[in-house]
Amino acid sequence: MKKILSAFLLAFCLFQSASIFAWGTIGHRVVAEIAERNLTPKAKKELKKILGDQKLAYWANWPDFVKSDPAWKFADSWHYINMPGNLDRADFDKELANSTDANMYKRSLLLIEELKNKDLPMKEKQQKLYYLIHLIGDAHQPLHVGRPGDLGGNKIKVEWFRKPTNLHSLWDSALVDFDKYSYTEYATVLDVNGKEYNKNLMAGSLEDWIFDSYSIANNIYNSAEENENLSYRYFYDFKDTVESQLLKGGLRLAEILNQIYK
Repeated sequence: MKKILSAFLLAFCLFQSASIFAWGTIGHRVVAEIAERNLTPKAKKELKKILGDQKLAYWANWPDFVKSDPAWKFADSWHYINMPGNLDRADFDKELANSTDANMYKRSLLLIEELKNKDLPMKEKQQKLYYLIHLIGDAHQPLHVGRPGDLGGNKIKVEWFRKPTNLHSLWDSALVDFDKYSYTEYATVLDVNGKEYNKNLMAGSLEDWIFDSYSIANNIYNSAEENENLSYRYFYDFKDTVESQLLKGGLRLAEILNQIYK
């Protein structure tokens, strides 16, 4: 009886985890899948040494899953960077430069440099790679570059088809899940452009890419009123933005990995 109860509780917890990280299992895997499809042969070979035959998408949500482990609590702030609203580029760059080391931007820079070290122990290589895959995805969810006062939109209450939620959660999950694609289907329908188009999206620096997300976030803050009921029109207005960010996240992750493992 105890074994049956334990199995039930484990299954329940796994179901709850899947619900909590619903966007992670779709959005982050879309980014990782697009990245994998745009890797160079050399990068694929080097990544196989670290991950074996497992896909990037399999590990894309690991940094969210380990949030439940107290041993990884210190890494919670790595998933975002909060910024004051409506800064111009010069002031934005100053905020980035002066920000804490424990945020998405600074941690991503450090992970990129650390993964270039071929002498890292294998477990460290793997865990740092999991985080880099995840954080580059986070960098393209605009409200992960949100404002400190409302925790990136978490405190802005809205409704989605009459159900209570918040602005951050809306962008984390509801908008990505709306078309009911699997992550491989979504990667396939998004990654349809030629090399020149992709090359243009891959251009720039991490600072450029985060500023791009920040600029979109400023528009998102003006897109809804507190407690507003949002539905089909909101999805229509932002579908292209959501899909563009997923595509850019995947292509730029590929560019970073191609540079690390060249």
